[in-house]
Amino acid sequence: MILVIDDNEDIRYTIQEICDFGGWEVEGCSNGKEGVEHFDPFKHDLVLVDFHMPEWDGVKTVKELRKKAPHVPVIVLTVDERQEVADQFLQAGATDFALKPLKAPDLISRIRLNLKMAKLQNDQQSAFVDKGIKEETLKQIQSYLAGQSEAKTINEIQKDLPVSYQTVHRYLNYLVEMGEVECQSHYGTKGRPKNKYAKI
Repeated sequence: MILVIDDNEDIRYTIQEICDFGGWEVEGCSNGKEGVEHFDPFKHDLVLVDFHMPEWDGVKTVKELRKKAPHVPVIVLTVDERQEVADQFLQAGATDFALKPLKAPDLISRIRLNLKMAKLQNDQQSAFVDKGIKEETLKQIQSYLAGQSEAKTINEIQKDLPVSYQTVHRYLNYLVEMGEVECQSHYGTKGRPKNKYAKI
């Protein structure tokens, strides 16, 4: 479901027609405040927001949308091509722009691309959750290994980082599975071989 926030009824109708052609369902709101109140991150996959609207302009609307959903794609519709306007919207949290007058092939292409990017991001987050992986801890271990000149054992890594042995072990297995880290077996004069890990 796509949410269209634009005060121009003709534009909303045009977008409705374009989205029908693209195979997406659409809901429309005539101003930013109404749009933000109506927006449901569990229902709407993407939002199209006009720049110039009464009451709340596009920038204010995008900022308020981002408070409800940090990752749903927000495409801004505008006739203004100035870089400072683009910077203002990017800072507010917009993900893309479509210039007015709207061209169906361009808008459909942008919607498809942004929906695809959002799905990839969601899939990646789901994969992390499935494996009990937190992005912050993962980056910490990746950064640590990138700064080492030689392979390290789990004990050596665990001593230098504020994480448990079991956590380091789980994240290293994940990184080996992802092909980012290699496990090297080192054989000493006695006892079992020690596994050491190095970033590839």
